[in-house]
Amino acid sequence: MLYWLLKYVILGPWVRLVFWPIVEGRENVPAEGAAIIASNHLSFSDSIFMPLEVRRKVTFVAKAEYFTGKGIKGWLVKMFFIGTGTIPVDRSGGRAAQAALDTQLRVLRAGNLAGIYPEGTRSPDGRLYRGKTGVARLALLSGAPVVPVVMLNADEIQPPGKVIPKIKRVRIRFGEPIDFARYAGMSGDRFVERAVTDEIMYELMELSGREYVDIYAQKAKNAAARVPAPAPASDPPTAVAA
Repeated sequence: MLYWLLKYVILGPWVRLVFWPIVEGRENVPAEGAAIIASNHLSFSDSIFMPLEVRRKVTFVAKAEYFTGKGIKGWLVKMFFIGTGTIPVDRSGGRAAQAALDTQLRVLRAGNLAGIYPEGTRSPDGRLYRGKTGVARLALLSGAPVVPVVMLNADEIQPPGKVIPKIKRVRIRFGEPIDFARYAGMSGDRFVERAVTDEIMYELMELSGREYVDIYAQKAKNAAARVPAPAPASDPPTAVAA
C-alpha cells in the first residue's frame, strides 16, 4: 500500500512535476509476468526515478542496515526503502550475495519484476563498470528475460555524495528484453554466467553511450581511496632579470 501511495500520490507526482522525465522504450517492460530490470547505477536517485516510470512494481534488495537506523533520519530512510518496495537482506555471515539471489528469485517466481544493478555499486565517475555475475545467475535460474535500462544523466542531477539534487530533466532509456533461454540449465557454469553478464553490460553500454571499464566499480573506488592527495602546488618561480 505504501509503495503505491508514494508512487502515485505522495512522491511520484512531485518528481514528475519537478524533473519532467523523458522516458524512451517504456513499452519494452513486459505488462505481465516475471522480468529482470537491469540498470546502470549513477546516483542514489536511480532508485527513485526509474521505478516511478515503470507501471508495475519493481522490487530491489538492499542491506538490512538501511532498515535499522535510529532516530528520525533512520526512520525516514527505513520508510523510504519500504515505500519503494525494497526488501532487506542480512549481510552477516558472508552470505549476502546468496541471500539477495534467493530473495529476487522468489520475486520472479511469483511473476513480478526484480530490479538489479549488475555493477553492484554506484559508478565513481559515470563510466560503466564490469558486471557481477549475480544477474546472470538470476536470469538462468528463473528463466526470466532481462530488460536493460540506463539512467542517462542521473549523475548530473545528483552526483555521488550530494544530498540536494539539481533541477534538471531526468532521461531514462529502456532496451528490448534479452532472452537467455539458449543457456537453460547452465546456471553454475562460470563461463556461461560471465558471457551472459557481459552481454547485458554490452547492451547497457550501447544504450547509454558511456565508456566501459573492464574492472569492478568497487575495485576502482578502493584504488581511488588509496591514492594520496596531491601536495599543494609550489609558487611559480620568480623571473630574474638577466
